[in-house]
Amino acid sequence: MPVSSHGDTAPVSTVATDTKADAIAPDPRLVADLVTANHILFDQHVVDAFGHVSVRHDKRLDRFLLARSMAPALVTAADILEFDLDGNPLAAAGRPVYLERFIHGEIYRVRPDVVAIVHSHSHAVIPFGVVRSHKLQAIFHMSGFVGTETPIFEIRECAGDGSDLLVRNRELGASLAKALGPKSVVLMRGHGVTVTASTLQEAVYRGVYVDVNARLQLEAIGLGAVNYLTELEGRAAAAANASQIGRAWELWKMKVEGKL
Repeated sequence: MPVSSHGDTAPVSTVATDTKADAIAPDPRLVADLVTANHILFDQHVVDAFGHVSVRHDKRLDRFLLARSMAPALVTAADILEFDLDGNPLAAAGRPVYLERFIHGEIYRVRPDVVAIVHSHSHAVIPFGVVRSHKLQAIFHMSGFVGTETPIFEIRECAGDGSDLLVRNRELGASLAKALGPKSVVLMRGHGVTVTASTLQEAVYRGVYVDVNARLQLEAIGLGAVNYLTELEGRAAAAANASQIGRAWELWKMKVEGKL
């Protein structure tokens, strides 16, 4: 278990009191897609027992959907909860929720263009969050969205030394959102990565390919000087791929549904 800034054992989930606001039923198709997104991210080795994916509520821009605290591969429609942007569940009924739900709420608060968010502990990205000599940047066309430089969230700057590196409150979530800025990817030093997108399917795609990009970049660095995509190439590649994401989504969906 991680250690908190006070030296005690810090849980990775918590039981939060439901807000008094009324829950609004989202489109069942959106809930089904969010369940699928959890399963795909596990199948593609982006998440394991940890990590999470959310989507903005289709009827309320100031709310989002996220599973209760559990392994993504096990998520069902009954596990999807509604949250306000402060991270308060509306009808958790005592079920534990992700401690780091504030990652999602605070990004949705300041980025109206963001519709879905993936947070993972992808092993391949970790080195780029701790080594300043090499920045995570787009190395091939499938990851053009990464761009020429990925920001790094340094939690020490807002939590001081001795934190458990978890985004466990609104203040830390707001600091992460600030570090992300207008980008689609932010690294979290010694922790992982958070990816944003304008659709749930695109967020899953980016969650997969930011990991692929990191692995390829690590391999290329070992060979010598790397010829990365330029900013213009990255934007053009990202725009081209955006129209093809459905191809990947349908393949991955059929795989986790056992249809392949």
